[in-house]
Amino acid sequence: MEQLDNYYLKKEEPNKSCLLALRNIILKQDINITETQKWGMPCFCYKKKMFCYLWTDKKTDKPYILMVEGNYLEHPELEQGDRTRMKIFRINPNKDLPIRTIESILQKALDLYTTGIIKLKD
Repeated sequence: MEQLDNYYLKKEEPNKSCLLALRNIILKQDINITETQKWGMPCFCYKKKMFCYLWTDKKTDKPYILMVEGNYLEHPELEQGDRTRMKIFRINPNKDLPIRTIESILQKALDLYTTGIIKLKD
């Protein structure tokens, strides 16, 4: 967990505060969401199944939430780009977080797991 905390703490403001706030928003969505690290970035799992990631764009240095099962999610602010499976939700760290939008996207994604559209390992 210390390595994960370092991921956040090494970031410059305003990204540090923004990413820490996003971390809290994601973790409070469901008791079954846990945090780990994959490929050097924070990864959030629902019952051990990858759910979403937090990362910063290499070009803009702005944070985003990467939704693992994004191809199942429809939302005007989710971007597919050239990804086949995942979609991202970009965050402007200099503005108030669009908490309702973020929670709505996270809940739609959680529904994929809780309804069985995305199969969980037993």
